[in-house]
Amino acid sequence: MAILQLRHDTPGRAYYRRRVAEGKTTMEALRALKRHLSDVVYQRMVLDTRRTQTSKAGPGGHQAATLQSTAASPIPTANSSNKSQPGPAAHQPKTSLAATP
Repeated sequence: MAILQLRHDTPGRAYYRRRVAEGKTTMEALRALKRHLSDVVYQRMVLDTRRTQTSKAGPGGHQAATLQSTAASPIPTANSSNKSQPGPAAHQPKTSLAATP
């Protein structure tokens, strides 16, 4: 994710350039960018968790499970896939390639 930030003109690239301008080596600046990005992702996760806890959504932002089925009927009806399969195939001997003229 950090390398992608450096390839394009993004806030991450500006952060990296500020760290290099402060005198950090390129590897130190890259490490700082990675830490900065992980902090941003963590803060987003915390905010999302707080938001879903205040709403009636479950984990991941989904609504809680219901106890009522939404299926049209509780027991599915039989269809053509429940028919018996045909018997085993009849054995046909293979001809060898050497026997062909």
